Amino acid sequence: MSKSHGPLRVGVGGPVGSGKTALMDLLCKTMRERYDIAAITNDIYTKWDAEFLVRSGSLTPDRIAGVETGGCPHTAIREDASMNLAAVADMRAKFPGLDLVLIESGGDNLAATFSPELADLTIYVIDVAAGDKIPSKGGPGITRSDLLVINKIDLAPHVGASLEKMDTDARRMRGERPFVMTNLKKSEGLDRIVGFIEAKGGLKRAG
Repeated sequence: MSKSHGPLRVGVGGPVGSGKTALMDLLCKTMRERYDIAAITNDIYTKWDAEFLVRSGSLTPDRIAGVETGGCPHTAIREDASMNLAAVADMRAKFPGLDLVLIESGGDNLAATFSPELADLTIYVIDVAAGDKIPSKGGPGITRSDLLVINKIDLAPHVGASLEKMDTDARRMRGERPFVMTNLKKSEGLDRIVGFIEAKGGLKRAG
């Protein structure tokens, strides 16, 4: 385990459709041979994202939990994270050797953030299809996440988005905080995200 309080907990947030669940799936499949992993997803009234991960074979079903937040999903990762903290505790009880817990938020707006009590590191996912002005709009997800992922770069020419503008705005809004441009459909940029989690989270590869 990476820390005295237990496994490293990484929060994955971002707007609906940006690629959060795709990233969760890829991270699980890429890192599961090296680390002891569990995944927790948040949905308002369903467990659709958790069920997707199970169907995809991201991890064994007992390592995937779905939290039904009801009402506002942002509250469940920030002001009152008790349901998610309980889900983490359940996973730790089942798997005492956990190295990493990935926690996907429900659909977020740019103001949503993870409680420090819940997540040690935060990754915020936006996508090019939403427009190249998104990085310039700011908000905690853009400016304060530990890693910003700008996904679906392959769609830029189809939606008239400028990757150069997004790069410039992301640098301006984030200062020294890193960001990665990705096409998760083809796993482009995934290695940089994995490397960030390992380095920033202090994970040690098995063997």
